[in-house]
Amino acid sequence: MRVFVTGATGFIGTAVVKELLAAGHQVNGLARSEEKAAALTAAGVGVVRGALDDLDVLKRAAADADGVIHLAFIHDFVDLAAAGRTDKLAIETMGGALAGSGRPLVVTSGIAHLPSGRIATEADAPDPASAATHRSPSEVATLALAAHGVRSMLVRLSPSVHGDGDHGFVPMLIGIARQKGASAYVGDGSNRWPAVHRLDAATLFRLALERGAAGRRYHGVADQGVPFRDIAAAIGHGLNVPSIGQSPEQAVTQFGWLARFVGTDCPASSTLTQQELGWQPAHPGLIADLEFGRYFET
Repeated sequence: MRVFVTGATGFIGTAVVKELLAAGHQVNGLARSEEKAAALTAAGVGVVRGALDDLDVLKRAAADADGVIHLAFIHDFVDLAAAGRTDKLAIETMGGALAGSGRPLVVTSGIAHLPSGRIATEADAPDPASAATHRSPSEVATLALAAHGVRSMLVRLSPSVHGDGDHGFVPMLIGIARQKGASAYVGDGSNRWPAVHRLDAATLFRLALERGAAGRRYHGVADQGVPFRDIAAAIGHGLNVPSIGQSPEQAVTQFGWLARFVGTDCPASSTLTQQELGWQPAHPGLIADLEFGRYFET
């Protein structure tokens, strides 16, 4: 299968590309710079020069592919709403190029915008009150494409996709704890975060591309819900700093803009995903990964 991948040079994208190549697929990746293009070429991947807002480029690349995996996202935390609009338009453009073909379009979303306080499942729609509502329009656009002859589906990733090269939430938390001299959690820290290893996530994207059904939501969840106090404790241990509970007001001072996510209780299940796609997470969980110590190397 000829697969067009956006975000192919990213933390998750590089693992997805390796997974696809190992399974015998041909891959073309979107590259917005000479450096990214060179990295794709070195990995044995065809280069499509452009960015996420180059809609003509996206349209042509999708039309020429047997399937698309959309991983790229503009992580502009100052204006996530604008990033969400760019994402939605990119999805609609690539989906339009695939319309009527039955070809797969696998779109990345997140667990954190689902209803909180209970175990979310693949059947759940986004919560309008979530702190991550910028992802919701993209979910709606993706699922709507199923009615237009696109085998469109979502892969919702855990807040922590961990492993070598991680530059997401956990490294941010480590950086804050190192700077503040303490690893904090909110309240009693019983709120839960799901997690998945990047290599398990890569396998899930491949399986969704090959076997996923139109209109489905799949969950990239291995650890169903790690209590945040356990994450904070592992970070504290790795840095040799205390792990402390804080009030929501104190957490704003500690974490800044990240405070609204730190206190989120968003456990999630991947039972239906595992049953339907035969996906079986096999790599270390989040706490085990933190105990390896690589996250604390400077």
